[in-house]
Amino acid sequence: MEALRTPEERFANLPDFPYTPHYLEGEGRAEGLRMAYLDEGPKDAPVFLCLHGEPSWSYLYRKMIPVFLEAGGRVIAPDLYGFGRSDKPVSQGDYSYTFHREALLSLVKRLDLQDITLVCQDWGGVLGLTLPMEEPEHWSRLLVMNTSLPLEPESSIVAEDLARPADERKTGFGVWHAISQKTDDMPVGHIVNTGAGKMLTEAEVAAYDAPFPDKSYKAGAIVFPRLVPFSDSQEGYEIGRRALRFWNDWQGESFMAIGAADPVLGKKAMLRLQGEIKGCPPPLIIEEGGHFVQEWGDQIAKAALESFAKR
Repeated sequence: MEALRTPEERFANLPDFPYTPHYLEGEGRAEGLRMAYLDEGPKDAPVFLCLHGEPSWSYLYRKMIPVFLEAGGRVIAPDLYGFGRSDKPVSQGDYSYTFHREALLSLVKRLDLQDITLVCQDWGGVLGLTLPMEEPEHWSRLLVMNTSLPLEPESSIVAEDLARPADERKTGFGVWHAISQKTDDMPVGHIVNTGAGKMLTEAEVAAYDAPFPDKSYKAGAIVFPRLVPFSDSQEGYEIGRRALRFWNDWQGESFMAIGAADPVLGKKAMLRLQGEIKGCPPPLIIEEGGHFVQEWGDQIAKAALESFAKR
């Protein structure tokens, strides 16, 4: 598998991100690759596993990490292959749902993570929400933001929309899919800034662009929209449906935050997901929050910890 490694100097002087990366050598399909992750806080403390989506990286959690650490937690924040400091396969064909899911399961097992709070958004949820059902005894809490699983009939509606010509699509995801697949490049920092309500500074936009010196590093960012499982013919769909059954009977604690300004995974989609998570309380709704709602992360993290402490 041919892969690129972003030069470390690209990550110098990132605003509000003073953390030292750690690395795991890949196993199985990821053999020969290196995955980056943050590991902050006491090794025997409850774990906050922070999973990013596309096209972001662990930098997205810079406003939540300090809150979890101050509460005495241990924060593990990996970069998916193709993102952040992790190696980036050059061929889009090397990326798959199973490839990424197996890498995350391997990370949890090799670091022997226990008492885990899953913190997830976007692809961090598409993948992350399927992890706890494999070894439920390791997972205690859920903090979920702007993400989804294969929910019917919504998934079938999107699948039908994706079958239409790009200029005739009607769903939010269908439009995003069309835009993302029109180019062999992707303005990552601009996309995150737009999805965060254009609240980022120039330095923060540059930090989101840092993992990608040029378009040859962006195969993962470009291909990810095509990998979202909306039909039973796609890899990951049945795993997602099995995960829904797991969350229907969830025995742990949960907290949901919604960036309501997200045109794809806003209130309607997230309230639908809330109904599938047993015991999930009313969500924290951030009306001005966009898809990358972690940019309001300090508020979300504090509210989640307060909610968990009450139960």
